Amino acid sequence: MILCMKFDVVIIGGGLVGASLAAALKHSGLSLALVESHPAPRQSVDRATADDQELAEDHVLTDQWDSRIYAISPGNRSFLEQSGAWSLLDASRIAAVEAMRVFGDTGAELEFSAYQMGVAELACILENRALQHALWEVLQQQENLTLFHPARCAALKFTDDAATLTLEDGRTLDAKLVVGADGRDSWVRNQAGISAAPLDYQQHGVVANFSTELPHRGIAYQWFQPDGILALLPLPGNRASMVWSVSHEKSAQLLAMSHDELCAQVATASRHAFGNLQLITPPAAFPLRLLVLPQISAPRVALIGDAAHNMHPLAGQGVNTGFRDARQLAQILLERGAQNDCGDAQLLRRYERRRKEDIYAIQATTYGLKHLFNNDVPLLRAVRNLGLNAANHIVPLKKLLMQHALN
Repeated sequence: MILCMKFDVVIIGGGLVGASLAAALKHSGLSLALVESHPAPRQSVDRATADDQELAEDHVLTDQWDSRIYAISPGNRSFLEQSGAWSLLDASRIAAVEAMRVFGDTGAELEFSAYQMGVAELACILENRALQHALWEVLQQQENLTLFHPARCAALKFTDDAATLTLEDGRTLDAKLVVGADGRDSWVRNQAGISAAPLDYQQHGVVANFSTELPHRGIAYQWFQPDGILALLPLPGNRASMVWSVSHEKSAQLLAMSHDELCAQVATASRHAFGNLQLITPPAAFPLRLLVLPQISAPRVALIGDAAHNMHPLAGQGVNTGFRDARQLAQILLERGAQNDCGDAQLLRRYERRRKEDIYAIQATTYGLKHLFNNDVPLLRAVRNLGLNAANHIVPLKKLLMQHALN
């Protein structure tokens, strides 16, 4: 007979956002469980089984650069520092963004600097797998947390007092609150009956890393072009990471190019800002979409990260918005006072109210910018470039534009 295990909070999904929430609640007095379908990230694949090999290779820390790169905001860096994860990162593989230059398609330019904003850096660029590994190091030492990995969910049922999660191996977990941190195709979201039709941007994000002829000097670049949006982010040394949002057709063309052809194409599109380029990670592509949900909580359920929202990557705010979800939910649970039921409807409504404005603002901004620049209407072309140039000369406006990105 398999006994039912009882927890205050069960987090489903052990990616960056789900893991960060668990780490933030280590001194909460709550009993936690985290369910992740993949094995834990590894430092080495030497002891990996054949079944684990493919996943382990996806997460392993090596001298090779991860093609999944994130720009972590100062506010989220502080959040990760509080959990203890940031101190476990290799500082030699982190690059500070000290300035950002944004170009329109007719010579317009908007520049932000950390100096103007009164901060040490605008963001820190680091690899997904490094941060994932650091967070899991914290989790594996956490006394109030039980890890279930690899483990797959089979059923989720709700009552007025609790939620019951059944795993594929028959184990059951009762919780006052279930947190869905299981990504853009969230199983938890579907089980909770929260749905909306995603909007397909008809684009792919093509990612790759390069070594560069010229130093980047801590500057991140972005070019708005009629056929796509190209961003080059600084990596340590003379290296840069690319995210190029393009049509499905152009994405297929870029992936089919030889390494030399791709480097030449990116160098031309970036106006040779970094000189000649050499590929250091193979290109990959992922589909882009917008998902705006009518709600991000339901009885006994809260959604965070990509389970709660999808947005265009042009502002680099996807994972940052997810971390802000985790920060806000953690804060509400930590400040619950005499409320012993952490799945109380009032607490969850408070979480949703505090997050909606930020989420919708980022989604609306990225949606608007994408459609403003990815068209050939002459009047809009003039307006968008005039707006960039005007904004570049108004420091208070630039600070307002950067406010979300720094949080």
